[in-house]
Amino acid sequence: MAEQYPTGRLTAAQPQQQPRSHLIVKTATALTAGGSLLILSSLTLAGTVVALTIATPLLVIFSPVIVPAVIAIFLICSGFLASGGFGVASVSVLSWIYRYFTGKHPPGSGQLDTAQERLAGKAREIKERAE
Repeated sequence: MAEQYPTGRLTAAQPQQQPRSHLIVKTATALTAGGSLLILSSLTLAGTVVALTIATPLLVIFSPVIVPAVIAIFLICSGFLASGGFGVASVSVLSWIYRYFTGKHPPGSGQLDTAQERLAGKAREIKERAE
C-alpha cells in the first residue's frame, strides 16, 4: 500500500517485522493444534476399524432380518414424506385457485388469462372456418 508524505512523493509501505518470540508462539500453537487434531483423527479411524471388525459378524448373522427391515423403514419414511409433500402442494394450489377466483391476481394469473384468450381466439377461428 502506498503512503503519501507531506513532500508529495508516494512510497511503498514497509511490512512490519514481528518479534521472534511472537513467531515462536504462533508456531508452537499451530503445531499443538495440528498434532492434537491428527491424534484425534487417528483415534477415530482406529475406533471405526475396531467397531467394524466387531459388527461385521453380527451384520452377517442378522442380515436376513436387518435388510428387509431397513427396506420397510425406507419405504414407510418415503411414503410419509411424499404424502406430506403432496399435501403441501395441494394446499398451495387450492390457495392459488381461491385467490384467482376471488380476484386477488396471484402470481402467474396474467399468463393464465393470456392463454385463455389465445385459446378462445383459436376456437373462434376454427369455428368460422368450419362454417
